Amino acid sequence: MRRLALICLAATIASPAIAAFPCDELWAERNAVYHDAGYCFRTARAIAAFGNAGCRFDDIRDVPLSARDRAKVNEIVRQERQNGCRE
Repeated sequence: MRRLALICLAATIASPAIAAFPCDELWAERNAVYHDAGYCFRTARAIAAFGNAGCRFDDIRDVPLSARDRAKVNEIVRQERQNGCRE
C-alpha cells in the first residue's frame, strides 16, 4: 500500500503542485528515489519506511542516479528548503 502511494506521488512530482506537498511526502518521495537505486538507509525513520533489504550503497554519493532521478531529487530538495522542511 505504501509503495502504491509512493508510485502515485512519483507520477505527480514534476507538477507545479509539488510546492503544496507537505514535508513528509517530499521526504518520502526523495528517499524512494534513493531506495529504488539501492541506498542503505541509516536513520530509524528511513529504515522503518523503506527497510534495507537488498541495499548496495552505504554512501549516498555512491548511489547511481540517472539524470532524471538526480533532477527529481534536486527539485524535491529545493521544495523542502522552500517549505522549511527539516530532516
